[in-house]
Amino acid sequence: MAQDNHSLSKLGAILAVSLLLGACSLMAPHRSAPQPPPAPSPAPSSPQASPPPPSPYQPPAHPQQPARENHLSPATHSLVTQARNQVAHGDLPAASSTLDRALRIEPNNPLLWIELGRLRLAENDAHQAEGCGRKALALASGDRATQAQSGRLLADALRAQSRNQEARDVENQPFMK
Repeated sequence: MAQDNHSLSKLGAILAVSLLLGACSLMAPHRSAPQPPPAPSPAPSSPQASPPPPSPYQPPAHPQQPARENHLSPATHSLVTQARNQVAHGDLPAASSTLDRALRIEPNNPLLWIELGRLRLAENDAHQAEGCGRKALALASGDRATQAQSGRLLADALRAQSRNQEARDVENQPFMK
């Protein structure tokens, strides 16, 4: 019987060691394939230190953003056409109402603010036209043509208020060239 106990304890010890070794292999850190050693650098030909080789890393080039162009949606285009016809027939209140409808559809479209500003100038409301020009200019960022139209509206509104120097300042802005 002592022989059996001794065999069992040996078997238990072997089993315990096997389990521990198996667990250690599961917990061992993963190692990647060995890396080749770096290539030896050539010996400098002169006693002066040579500049380091260019870095293989090149930062990604930032593509230039394409120029943004503002457009009217089909619905607002139709309303602007209608408003222009109303202005041509002398119905400025109807044109104003029509452009207000267009602005409810596209409130952040600078082209609509320019149209409304031109209408306000036709109504002899230069102060409101100035506000429309400033709003259009703020919304037109990135669209040089729309910025220029906004600037012309703003300059015209300022001149209508006898603020000629301010109008010239607007006309001298880079987006106006």
